[in-house]
Amino acid sequence: MKRRQFLTCAATALAAPALMTRRAFAAEPGAPLPIPAVMEIGPDAGHTLTARNGTRAFMDGAPSPTLGYEQDYLGPLLRFQRGRTANIDVVNRTDDPITAHWHGMHVPGHLDGGPQLAFAPGQTWSPELPVDHPAATLWYHSHVHGQTADQVYRGLAGMIIVDDPDVDAGLPDDYGFNDIPLIVQDRNFDRSGRMSYDLGMMGVMQGFRGSEILVNGAIRPKLTVPGGLVRLRVLNASNARIYDFSFADGRTFHQVGTDGGLLPAPMGRTTLQLAPAERAEIVVDFADRAPARLVSRDVGSGGMMGGGSMMGGGGMMNGGGNSDSTFEVMSFDVGDAAVTAPATLPKTLPSDIRDMGEPVRTRSFRLNLHGGGMMGSMFNTLIGRDGQAMGINGDSYDMNRIDQAMQLNETELWRIDADMQAHPFHVHGTSFQVISQGGRAVDPQQVGLKDVVLVDGPTEILVRFDKCATAETPFMYHCHILEHEDAGMMGQFTVS
Repeated sequence: MKRRQFLTCAATALAAPALMTRRAFAAEPGAPLPIPAVMEIGPDAGHTLTARNGTRAFMDGAPSPTLGYEQDYLGPLLRFQRGRTANIDVVNRTDDPITAHWHGMHVPGHLDGGPQLAFAPGQTWSPELPVDHPAATLWYHSHVHGQTADQVYRGLAGMIIVDDPDVDAGLPDDYGFNDIPLIVQDRNFDRSGRMSYDLGMMGVMQGFRGSEILVNGAIRPKLTVPGGLVRLRVLNASNARIYDFSFADGRTFHQVGTDGGLLPAPMGRTTLQLAPAERAEIVVDFADRAPARLVSRDVGSGGMMGGGSMMGGGGMMNGGGNSDSTFEVMSFDVGDAAVTAPATLPKTLPSDIRDMGEPVRTRSFRLNLHGGGMMGSMFNTLIGRDGQAMGINGDSYDMNRIDQAMQLNETELWRIDADMQAHPFHVHGTSFQVISQGGRAVDPQQVGLKDVVLVDGPTEILVRFDKCATAETPFMYHCHILEHEDAGMMGQFTVS
């Protein structure tokens, strides 16, 4: 039996670290990395994803109220196959409306799981998803307007892997052994050790940042890996934090994939920056059998209210607090398991990046912080002309307003800029190509297919849609700092 088949039946148990508090001291790392159970989704009935209330003790003796799909916190890894319909029943057993947004999937608007498709407690949503997407690492999460940040923070999220049966990339693919999902999140914990979401003005304006790092729901865990090539599928599922990953020993790794699929060739790196909702697949060689620590530089979001360092609701990150400091994400040691193929990386990869042609029109988007400055009285300065704190092109999100109308199979150039700080910009329903970022030209072959781009200065992307979205169930574009999205930094569009 392959490890993938075994792990479909049972997930690794989550061992809770010792009780700590973020204000007095940091939690001790080292719990085993939980490996999410796999739910293979195909055309048959019987695949159920139940959103439910839960309780999780992230620290000993300190149970926290949580949300999860099929479990107390987060959800199973959903595995789809390209060219094969995926039938799934999403059941709401929580106390509030939810959705299941298939982030990054190329599906029509009525299957996308955006805010218009929220469904109430006790109801079931049963989409039939035509899987028309290259092999990639995607994710899913609730997307209810005004509640996305809270629901994702509490656990309504999980990873998706799309497999392409016609493509053999020559990469490690033994799930749970040399092919590992890493869902990276930052969370705050109160003095009792319970997870907290104490959102204040700074949390709204900069996005909420926690003072402890969780990977797959465990605080700074440890993973035992084989002494060879290991593929790490890294998802930044934090509400607002930007990570700049590296290994503490400075080792080189190779990036093989990004949001929308594989790169044309492995790219050697020593650092990897991921903004909220971005994904990357990297391959690390542990043949030296030396233990390793995955760390991140403490990256600021830039400019706004002097917010350079990444601080939690009540304290700095694991003793960090400036852009020159680093904090630990997780650690690795090398076990005695036999090394499995492949022994070397392929020189090229079956990427799906194609020439999109010349754009037929240009659209401009500016991500706005309303209020005309920060000198007024606290929250009053945060409210824009239409009653929300943030917007795009001067307007906050309105579920009853269509902001843009796109045409099927036409390439467009989108120019995006932002007020006062960097914002991760996400587009539903497609993958796009980044051609400039921060005012500098970008080679799409180096960056790969994307559905999130960090807008830190003028940014240009080429977009093309081959899935329809009606006014009743439109696609979204928005900042993926979830507090910004909830505060109105979102628009919606049709494709016909």
